[in-house]
Amino acid sequence: MAYNNITVTPLAPAIGAEIMGVDLRRELTESVFEEITEAWLKHLVLFFDDQPLNITQHKDLARRFGDLHVHPTAPGVNNDPEVLAVHADSTSKFHPGDSWHSDVTCDPEPPMGSILHLFELPPLGGDTLFVNMYSVFESFSEEFKAFLCRLSATHTSETYSGRYEDTPRRDGVFPSASHPVVRTHPVTGRKALFVNEGFTEKIDDLEAIESGEILRLLFSRIREPRFQCRYTWKPHSVAMWDNRCTQHHALWDYFPRTRSGYRVTIKGDKPF
Repeated sequence: MAYNNITVTPLAPAIGAEIMGVDLRRELTESVFEEITEAWLKHLVLFFDDQPLNITQHKDLARRFGDLHVHPTAPGVNNDPEVLAVHADSTSKFHPGDSWHSDVTCDPEPPMGSILHLFELPPLGGDTLFVNMYSVFESFSEEFKAFLCRLSATHTSETYSGRYEDTPRRDGVFPSASHPVVRTHPVTGRKALFVNEGFTEKIDDLEAIESGEILRLLFSRIREPRFQCRYTWKPHSVAMWDNRCTQHHALWDYFPRTRSGYRVTIKGDKPF
C-alpha cells in the first residue's frame, strides 16, 4: 500500500512498524485513520515516538477503533476504570506483562487491541518484545495445524487472583473462558495461534499430561526470535497492538528503576 499521509518503517521482518507524520493528540482525519488501520492490520503492532498524550487524548484515540474495555481487576487511574496504570518501581513485587501473553484472554470476549503510552522510563532496559501469532501458527506442519484447529483451551485469571486479591473486581469475580486454540481474525480472515503463558491453563478434553506437553511445545515456538520484534521505548512513546494475532512480553530488567505509563484497551468479540 502507498501511504500519502504517514510514513511506515518496518521494525523487523516478522512484525512491527514505526509510524511518522502524525500527531496522536489531534483528532485523526479519516484518511490518516484509514492509513493507520491498514498499517496496523499489516504490521500488527505500531510504534509512535514523541506523543505526550493526556488521558482524554489517549481515550479519544482508542475510541476511534471501538468501545473501551474495562480490566477485570484494575480500579483505574483517577477513578477511571477505562485507564490502566502500567507501573513498576523499587517497591514492586511483580511487573505487569512479565510473561508472554495476549491481554485478558481470560475474558469471554478478549480485547481486540491495546494502546500503551509510557511517560517515565529507566535509563536502560524496559524493552517490550512482540510476536506474530499468524507466523507462529503457520510454522507448523499441515497435520499439526489441522489438529490444533480442532482444539479449545481454558484461559483463567489465576495470575490476577494471586496478585490483585485485595483490589476491586469488575464483575465481582475473576473471569475464566474457553477459546479456540487457533482463532480466525475477524477482519483479515487469517488464522493465529491463541494460547499464552499468562492465561492458558489447559487444553480442553485432553489429559493433563497431554495438554501440558502440547502447551510447552507451543510456548517454546512463541519464544523463537524469528517471529518477534523488540521495541526500545522513549519517553512519550506510544505502542498499539492487535491483541487477536500478537503476544507481548515486557522485560523487567531495570529493577529498582521506575517504568510507568497508561494503557487504554479496546473491546473485542468472542474468538472463533
